[in-house]
Amino acid sequence: MAPPPGASLGPPPTAIMGPKGAVPLTSINISRCVGMGRSGCIQRRRRCGHVRIAAKIAEDRQEVGGSGTAEARGSSEAAVSRDVQDWVDRFGNAPRKGCDILVQALEREGVSTVFAYPGGASMEIHQALTRSGSMRNILCRHEQGEIFAAEGYAKVTGTVGVCIATSGPGATNLATGLADALLDSMPVVAITGQVPRRFIGSDAFQETPIVEVSRQITKHNYLVMDVNDIPRIVKEAFYLARTGRPGPVLIDIPKDVQQSLAVPDWDVPMSLTGYMRRLPQPPKPIDVKKILRAIHEAKKPVIYCGGGTLDCSAELKRLAQRAGIPVAQTLMGLGAFPETDTLSLRMLGMHGTVYANYAVDQADLLLAFGVRFDDRVTGKLEAFASHARIVHVDIDPAEIHKNKSAHIPVCADAGETLKMLNLMLDSDPVNPDRFSQWRAEVEAKREEFPLSHPDRDDVIIPQWAIKVLHEETKGDAIVTTGVGQHQMWAAQWYPFEEPRRFVTSGGLGSMGFGLPSALGAACPFDGKDGRPKKVVVDIDGDGSFLMNVQELATVFVENLDVKVFILNNQHLGMVVQWEDRFYKANRAHTYLGKKDAAYHETGELEDIYPDFVKMADSFGVPSQRVIRPEELRPAIRKMLDTPGPYVLDVMVPHIEHVLPMIPGGASFKEIITEGDGTTEY
Repeated sequence: MAPPPGASLGPPPTAIMGPKGAVPLTSINISRCVGMGRSGCIQRRRRCGHVRIAAKIAEDRQEVGGSGTAEARGSSEAAVSRDVQDWVDRFGNAPRKGCDILVQALEREGVSTVFAYPGGASMEIHQALTRSGSMRNILCRHEQGEIFAAEGYAKVTGTVGVCIATSGPGATNLATGLADALLDSMPVVAITGQVPRRFIGSDAFQETPIVEVSRQITKHNYLVMDVNDIPRIVKEAFYLARTGRPGPVLIDIPKDVQQSLAVPDWDVPMSLTGYMRRLPQPPKPIDVKKILRAIHEAKKPVIYCGGGTLDCSAELKRLAQRAGIPVAQTLMGLGAFPETDTLSLRMLGMHGTVYANYAVDQADLLLAFGVRFDDRVTGKLEAFASHARIVHVDIDPAEIHKNKSAHIPVCADAGETLKMLNLMLDSDPVNPDRFSQWRAEVEAKREEFPLSHPDRDDVIIPQWAIKVLHEETKGDAIVTTGVGQHQMWAAQWYPFEEPRRFVTSGGLGSMGFGLPSALGAACPFDGKDGRPKKVVVDIDGDGSFLMNVQELATVFVENLDVKVFILNNQHLGMVVQWEDRFYKANRAHTYLGKKDAAYHETGELEDIYPDFVKMADSFGVPSQRVIRPEELRPAIRKMLDTPGPYVLDVMVPHIEHVLPMIPGGASFKEIITEGDGTTEY
């Protein structure tokens, strides 16, 4: 049992018992293969030849104590780009609790919004949050909701999202979000409370070894065993989360460390010399000249860009337009290049456009910037871009040659590489007319296979519904999605003109992502306290929405301008599509409605289950359901004109398929362009 508040805790323990005896306690910098940006399995990291960060702080300090001291201090100071000169320590030189040091360290990193749910092991942190005059907490109703919200915040702002949870189940509820952030390269710092130090390893109440649980799904993680380490660890965590290939970092803080008193040293340098030395250097001119030479020699070039280009969209646009090169984007890269530009081929991959996939299939030069050649893009690897010379520019060396070998590999920041390439184009320009015949060939394929959908007046076609939403929002909304058919339709039918306007779970494919990420995305655009105002629409499916529906309480209480646009087909639509195509339409637990009366069979309103309109009403959120096509546009207008949150339940047929579609593991030549659930395959 923990001592009562105010009781002396005595000196901290010096060791805990492990399987091989006593283990000395320091603040543990958990051994991770963080490399330049992302973690992966230990075996793959060894194959890539990466060197781990030292497992213990003592080892890092020993390294810093040598010739790397000045370098580490200088890098540390440069890393903290935020101006903290105006920051005032409200405690002066007086001792304060570790929880207050933590909150102050977050303030110094420029954090103004956190997503935190309290519990026994983290309540000290929440008490400290109430003493901060510059930080607000958004109380999500589930820890998974809060980390998805932190991801949404990070995606739309380009800054680090922060979430806080208690120990045990609170910490493990973050696991899906940590894995999601890792795969999608989202800068997130997750902070968890932990049982007091002397109870670690004793199976205490709500104890889980979250640093071990999260080891393979974080870029890095820490167990804080000394209150004096908090300023440095927070500084390091933010630096790790946002540099190189961004990713999630976890900080686990025992409750007694949160309660310990100390006077923080805010000027302590980071101990990350190993990591810093392995960060990619600026691109070498000789490598960029090879890219320029390849462009000059090409006849059918294509740019393939992903999430790594979101912060260099201007340079990407400049290259494409000056050289006249068509651009295909990944799901995570949508908006990096304006999708209405004539050079845009929209999205490529499994559910990408025919003309984007055709262009990559026929290209003799593939310029890959900030991408990882994942399976949903490439399909059959050996057939992907099989005629092309491949240029691969990525900040993470683990991605170079991982899935597809590159003829010109450049391990560097995509933005810096594009900037250098554009400067070289000034003195050695490419005539855009050089590729006019190639562009005409691709344009002919666009005209032959445009994105299309059925035209019906008896039911609402989901693709058309998103098209109307785009028209009514004038394409200016921030869009989040869950995972499934609606996600792909949103990517296809809501074109983006700017980066960081599309928030989705790409790599992990986490259902339930849409609503919490929408509330996270809405926080920096709520129009309050000088923040800009922008509407956020969660395009969701009924199955995905239900997984985190509790966050309706959060958007209502916080009065966030989040509009939930549910494409409700009463099924797990994407799995149904695969059942139709590959399992002779045998339904294997993909129907989500009533067993005794299915709406898609009876057409009776009382058979729609669950009733999202009643559910929204129970949360105090205005809502409406639409059935007929003529009802849709006025309902969308009403949704957008209603202040605060809103739920629009749009009933759609479950037989619609997301097309085009390249089956998993197949090549472009096997692309499917027609059919739905009424066809027998």
